[in-house]
Amino acid sequence: MKVAVVGAGIAGLMAARTLADGGHEVVVFDKGRSPGGRLATRRIGGGRFDHGAQFFTVRSDEFAAHVARWQDAGLVYEWSRGFGVVDGHPRFAVRGGMNALAKHIAAGLTVRCNSLVFGIHRGDRATWEVRLDDASVSECDALVVTSPLPQSYSLLVSGDVTIPELLWRTDYDRTLALLALLDRPPEVPFPGGVQGVAPFQFVADNQAKGISEAPAVTVHADPAWSKAHWDDDHATTMHALIELAAPFVGAAQVIESQLKRWRFATPQSIWPEPCWSPDDCTRVVLAGDAFAGPKVEGAALSGLAAAARLCEL
Repeated sequence: MKVAVVGAGIAGLMAARTLADGGHEVVVFDKGRSPGGRLATRRIGGGRFDHGAQFFTVRSDEFAAHVARWQDAGLVYEWSRGFGVVDGHPRFAVRGGMNALAKHIAAGLTVRCNSLVFGIHRGDRATWEVRLDDASVSECDALVVTSPLPQSYSLLVSGDVTIPELLWRTDYDRTLALLALLDRPPEVPFPGGVQGVAPFQFVADNQAKGISEAPAVTVHADPAWSKAHWDDDHATTMHALIELAAPFVGAAQVIESQLKRWRFATPQSIWPEPCWSPDDCTRVVLAGDAFAGPKVEGAALSGLAAAARLCEL
C-alpha cells in the first residue's frame, strides 16, 4: 500500500516505521519543523531542554522490546526510579534529549515537516487525497491519522468518515512550560526532577538529567494553573512562572527564558481500544495517546496497533 501518516509524534512514527519495514510506501506529514511532537527538545544558548515529555516508563513486553534495542544502540538510558519516592520503575531518558528518539525512529522514512494537512478527501478507485496548505495533493491507498482528536475529526469530516461523537469530543488538558537557562545549578533535588508539587506538574533539571551542559530548568505548570492562565499575555505568564519556581531555581539567576504552550497536552479520557477505524473498512485508522494511554508508551503502542490494523483492513 501507499500510506499517508498524519502526525510525526511517536504514534505516527512507530506506525510509519512498522509499515515501511513491512514493505509499504509511507509518507509522514507534520506541521512542525521536525518530527517528534511532544518528544520535543530545544536549545537556548548553551542549554538543552526537553520541553514536552520528560521521560518514559515501560510496562508492556511489546514496548520493552523496542526500548531494549534503543538501549543497545546507546540512545536510551535509565534516568531514575522515581522522584522523591523510589518505586522501582525505571524512568528512561534519551541522550541528546527526547527529540533524538524521534529522529532515530524517523531515520530513512519520508517525513515532510512544515506540511500542514488541512483536508482529507476520498479520491477515485477507493483512494484518498491528502490536501496540504501549499495547495499540493498527495494520493494514497490508506491513512493513519494521529493528530489530536478534534483536529482529526475536522480533517476527516470532508472525507465522509463518521467518527463516534464520544471520540472526537475528547478534550485535552493544556500545559504551560517555562524553559529557563541559569547561571548556576538550580536546587532541584536528586535525581533532577520534582513531580506533582502544585502548581507544577513537573520540574526538571536538564543538566542533572544528563542532556544539557549548562544549567537548564524545564517547568511544567499543572493543568489547573495552565487553564487559568492560558490567555494571559506572554510576558506576564513567564514572569509568574519564574516567581513560582523560585524554590527550585534557588540562588541562580535566569539568563534567558522561553515559554511554550501545549494546547493538546494530555487527553482527559482514553478510548478503550488502542486505535480506531470505521466499520466500512475504508483503510483509515486513528491512533495516538488518546487510545492506549497518555504516556509515551501508550502513544507508541497505539501507533503499532494502527499499523497492524491497517494491514488487516
